[in-house]
Amino acid sequence: MVNRAVLDARLERLRTYLSVLDKTLEYDIERFCADPFIYSTAERNLHLAIECLLDIGNHIIADSGHPKPESYADIFRTLKDQGVVSAALFSEIDGMAAFRNLLVHDYVKIDHHQVYRILNSKLPGLKMLASVYAELI
Repeated sequence: MVNRAVLDARLERLRTYLSVLDKTLEYDIERFCADPFIYSTAERNLHLAIECLLDIGNHIIADSGHPKPESYADIFRTLKDQGVVSAALFSEIDGMAAFRNLLVHDYVKIDHHQVYRILNSKLPGLKMLASVYAELI
């Protein structure tokens, strides 16, 4: 059974990370990419937001009795297959588990322009998934 207090704490942290990400997008791409404080703040908070979404998703999957996903990418796919997230929302967040791996493991290859573009295109989907989770918990 899912520990509600644990998931509530993760959701609260997730809201904070998403709020910080909103603030980093108040800057245009030139300022974002030129300022290490801004882009590193965005990168870290994006990593942590994705981590929270994966962790909460894993809890939801475990609570429903489905087999444990074999990879991070499988978490979002399993949630789609279970009907927890729609196919449309899945397409909005697809690729974020792989991007999390880049942020964690290949951080020297991070392209700040790419981070900015990903935030602009994927942040709405991440927020939507957070809302779906909040309704479930």
